[in-house]
Amino acid sequence: TERCFREAQRVLLGSTGCFAAVPFHGTVCYSFSFAFLELGLLRKTLPGAMTQEGEAAPRTSRVQDKGWAWVVLVATVLVQGLTLGFPSCIGVFFKDLQHDFQASNSETSWFPSIMTAVLHAGGPLCSILVERFGCRTTVMLGGLLSGVGMVASAFSQSIIQLYVTAGFITGLGSCFSFQAGVTVLGYYFVRRRALANALASTGVSIGFTLWPLLSQYLLNEMGWRNTFFVFGGVMLHCCACGAVMRPVPVEPPDPSLKSSPGHLAKDIHLSNGNTLSHEVPLRQSRCDACIQTLQKYLAFDVFCKNKGYRIFTIGVAWMVMGFVLPMVYLVPYAILNGVEEHKAALLISIMGFVNIFMRPMAGLLSGLKIFTGRRIYLFSVAAALNGLSNIICAVSTEFSVFIVYCVVYSISMSVLGALIFQVLMDVVEMDRFSSALGLFTILESITILIGPPLAGLLVDLTGHFSYVFYASSFFMVTAALFMGFGFCTIETKNKLTETHKQTPENPSRGKYTEVPTELRPETNPSPAVIYVTSI
Repeated sequence: TERCFREAQRVLLGSTGCFAAVPFHGTVCYSFSFAFLELGLLRKTLPGAMTQEGEAAPRTSRVQDKGWAWVVLVATVLVQGLTLGFPSCIGVFFKDLQHDFQASNSETSWFPSIMTAVLHAGGPLCSILVERFGCRTTVMLGGLLSGVGMVASAFSQSIIQLYVTAGFITGLGSCFSFQAGVTVLGYYFVRRRALANALASTGVSIGFTLWPLLSQYLLNEMGWRNTFFVFGGVMLHCCACGAVMRPVPVEPPDPSLKSSPGHLAKDIHLSNGNTLSHEVPLRQSRCDACIQTLQKYLAFDVFCKNKGYRIFTIGVAWMVMGFVLPMVYLVPYAILNGVEEHKAALLISIMGFVNIFMRPMAGLLSGLKIFTGRRIYLFSVAAALNGLSNIICAVSTEFSVFIVYCVVYSISMSVLGALIFQVLMDVVEMDRFSSALGLFTILESITILIGPPLAGLLVDLTGHFSYVFYASSFFMVTAALFMGFGFCTIETKNKLTETHKQTPENPSRGKYTEVPTELRPETNPSPAVIYVTSI
């Protein structure tokens, strides 16, 4: 039991390595990615997991960690650059869309908001598709939806049609391609999984760097409609990338293993061609099945009982309302203040370029022993710094000041992206991590959806873009203070409880703790199959 649980921790930490390098705010999922980092379900089988009466069922493949696995890794890099990197260029088209559709700032900002929110919230649906049809089919379906959505958006005659085509359809397709692409790495890489995730996440930063420059060039040459038409063809390359993600041939488990009495063995075909034996109760009501499904994808019970998870979820949901605003409004704000269009697009590219180098460094920094048990405070400091950096942009409109702002913003964003899922793993029990992450990103997507339109309404009422950056600072700083003081209060209460020698019924709930390094034997064996929600 102890060995299996340790292996579960190793697989989880390895598979979530992509989170530390993916922008989690959705315009690039998630850092954040978030990583972040939901949300599809990654089904993994622990090597040598104990199945029944101490028997082991190892599952290995000759193609893992070598050969075709590296081709799949290159395809995943391209998929991440095409999907998560794409929303970073929407700000380049903001003024043109606003002019052609005669829309207000609030109405125009709904377009990137819908795309980003769907990119986050479509994870559970992506998980179902991966389990039913596999990673290859899901990635190709996502590429097809993204391409069709962008081509259809080129013929949009109203801003509402743009919401449906480029916003919802393209966002959903990007969600499918990205999350299924990340999932397939877990099947092709075992020993080098952390390295593979780290290399794959560089595609996000590369896309974050190149998309704005390409968008500005095509916009000047052929207008936004023809540019969106070209983008539709570019998005279809996700289908070619998905085609190389063929199922991994894995040795089948021992057929002599028997199910426990009163249960029915059910074979489930995974996206890599594996077949897992799940024991399903023979009699199960629909109500029980519904409750189990909700607990699997959305951990409302954890939200109600775990104070640390509740504080962190509310804090991050409040934080992203301000975090996504510069991505949408920085380019039009710079153009409005006399910066040339190609230089304004360059600002977003500078953020992406800095992220390429800063995210690995931030991941290494968070792994130092000095920050063990204190990652939430490092996360809060980074959020506060990110919020305060927006004041730089609001005070001065010189191009050199904009560059300084982009560098400072990128550094703090890198730390946030590297820590967001690390902290989540610290405050939630590992057996509930998948469902906790599902609810976490669903709530996050709601605030991402309403943040930019509210900021656009503020601009429409005041006529000043600078107020957007003040609002972003307010959300970021208040969220940082809420999370920092919230966890400080929890630790103080825990210390007082230990002083009075009062042991809680379940000390893991409502307590900010790191993943234990020393485990005590459990009465019940750890499950052989674990679920990891990925952004």
